Amino acid sequence: MQCARNLGARARFAALVAALAASLALAGCGMPGAPLPPSLDLPERVGDLSAVRAGNQVALTWTMPKRDTDKVPLKGNVTVRICRDESAAAGCSAAATIELSPEADGAFTDILPPALAEGAPRVLTYFIELENRKGRSAGLSNGAQVLAGEAPAAVDGLAAEMRRDGVLLHWTPAPPDVAVRPDIRLVRKLIVPPANQPATSKSAQGPFTPRREPPERTLLVEPAPHLDRALDSSIEFGATYEYGAQRVARISVNGETLELAGPLSSPVRIAAVNVFPPAVPRGLAAVATAGAEGAGPAIDLNWQPNTEADLAGYIVYRREVGTTESGWQRISPAEPVTAPGFRDANVQPSHTYLYAVSALDEQGHESAHSAEAEETVPAT
Repeated sequence: MQCARNLGARARFAALVAALAASLALAGCGMPGAPLPPSLDLPERVGDLSAVRAGNQVALTWTMPKRDTDKVPLKGNVTVRICRDESAAAGCSAAATIELSPEADGAFTDILPPALAEGAPRVLTYFIELENRKGRSAGLSNGAQVLAGEAPAAVDGLAAEMRRDGVLLHWTPAPPDVAVRPDIRLVRKLIVPPANQPATSKSAQGPFTPRREPPERTLLVEPAPHLDRALDSSIEFGATYEYGAQRVARISVNGETLELAGPLSSPVRIAAVNVFPPAVPRGLAAVATAGAEGAGPAIDLNWQPNTEADLAGYIVYRREVGTTESGWQRISPAEPVTAPGFRDANVQPSHTYLYAVSALDEQGHESAHSAEAEETVPAT
């Protein structure tokens, strides 16, 4: 009987030890620690807000965050509240509220109310705030400043015409009674790239690949006596461009220089087609040389070189004194002469010749004849 009791006690003790060992094993295999606080689901604060005013419109741009402050990817649309701050005392007044997805481009155009589009120039600061579904945020963005107040007048009568040295733009000048004459800013967009535009793929570009034409450029017209025109000499033939113009005033506010820009003008479009011949060669001179060492006489020609980037070469013409204008004959080879010089060895002693030179570009456009040069071959 006593033996049975001992066996039962031993069995209960063994079971207790086994249960304790099992619990210790579970603890060693990853018992959950202290519970983590729930995610606040706050979109990350925007830090790259920028603002540009043109006329009575302010274009705001920023980068939408992809994660919240706990580095958890955002899901669903984010509420974007936009506000303006004209003075620290007044605080930031609401301008608009929009919904954007984390994958969208952060952009909004604010139309200034009359109270902010009139009067003297003054600083206007924009902020945005991204809120979660409960209306909570991580705080206001950085501030982006523009100038409130009356903007310069719009540019009227913008027109464009092709010149050999670029696109000439002209517009209606500002009235003469304007106290401060703002600068003119030209905005050029590339509509059709030139035929020699390099490939977009980096792998297709080499060290000698031509520079790729940017899709948009800003050209500031420097103050000059003619405030109604500007020449854009950076165009490429074969491209199509669109131009817009706006007046820009630079105003010092609180020791800082800010821009107050008027609205962009109606755009004008122009195809940069090269239909212009090269400039007429200048400085043509002719010098006769007597034959030496069995060689016959000759007349050496030289002239000032042309500077066009698309110059293919020159063509040399000759006629004898006493012949009509129809007597001009081409004496240079079929291929254009590339150097600004030529030797005419097909001459006769005691004859007097007239020479003229023209320039030829790569598109086959030929200039007018240069001024004539006259020379007489000496008698043998």
